Formats: sequence, structure tokens, C-alpha cells
Amino acid sequence: MEIRKGLAEDSGRTYYALVNLAETEITKMASDYSENELELFKKIMDLVVLSGNGFASSTRILNTADQLKPKRMKKVEAEQVLQSLVRDKWLCEREGEYSLHIRGILELEQYILSHYPDSARKCHLCHSLSIQSQVCEDCGAALHLPCLDRYFRSQTERRCPNCKQFWPSRLPEIIVTGTDLPSGTPKESRRTPLAVPRRR
Repeated sequence: MEIRKGLAEDSGRTYYALVNLAETEITKMASDYSENELELFKKIMDLVVLSGNGFASSTRILNTADQLKPKRMKKVEAEQVLQSLVRDKWLCEREGEYSLHIRGILELEQYILSHYPDSARKCHLCHSLSIQSQVCEDCGAALHLPCLDRYFRSQTERRCPNCKQFWPSRLPEIIVTGTDLPSGTPKESRRTPLAVPRRR
């Protein structure tokens, strides 16, 4: 067992997880999901990690489910699996786009690093695995959006913390959800999570 620290990529909130190192890869999910459902999850991970921005659309995921081997998955079945993966915090969803939840990142970090060596990156500032990140065009350093936001707030110029070259990319707004909100935050800025039905 090992305690791991991770950063929620949508809010910047720090989380700790007790990870069972005896269970490897996605086998730790085998007791909760069927073989076909795990195959879909692997395909979703492919789409998310290889996307470049850390997200996969529901349309692409459902199209992938239709091509699963050895057994195709119907759209309604795939939607139920997606709901379960969100409920169990392996995935998170925002406006029809799916990414890995902080639980999925922490528990499957070694799997991701070993299976996607050319795409998986660690944040240059916090050194945690980064799925949703921006990458320096000059040196290739990857940074979590919350880490980058905090770093730029402390600087007079927007420059890469690694190579010091100008950082041209615009930072998207970081979504702060639920209990992450400081008191007094206007209701308009709150984004409440979708209610997810339980699996049958």
C-alpha cells in the first residue's frame, strides 16, 4: 500500500489516495466490471490520453463501443457503463466530454505511464501525472492548468518555468465544483455535478 498525492485537474484541489500496489493495471477494477466493460474503459483511456487535451467526447466513446471485440456493445449499454465509471470516480464528465477522475489518475498512474510512454506526461511543477495539461512549444514541458495558473499569478511575465520562453497559450477557465468553492462565491460560478443513476 502507498499513499499518493494528486491534483484534481478541474479545480486544482489536492487529494490523497491509499493505493494498493499489489493490484496491477486495470485488474483492480475486475470485481466491479465485466471483461467487455473493462475493454471499453481501456478504449476510453486510449481516447483520453492520446487526445492531446485530456478529453474524449461521448460521441467518440459510443462509436468505439460499437466496434469492441469480441463483443460489440449497444449504445444504451455503453451509456450505462459510462454512468457507472463516473459514479465510481474512474471518469469525470463535463458537458458531454469525459476525462479521467483524480481517482483514476492516482490508482492507474503506473499503467498509464507504461502503456502511453510517448503521450503520458508529468507536470513540470508538481511532478504528478498530468492528463489535462498545456505543453511548452519550445521545450515540451507539460503543466497542469491549475499549476500553470498559480505559477503565472506569481510572475510578471508569462514564461515557461523550464526554458523561460514566452508562453503563448491562453489558459482556459478552471472549473471549481462543490465543496471546493470558497464561501461567498456567486451562485452563477457554481457547477453542480450531474446526478448519476446506480447500476442495476
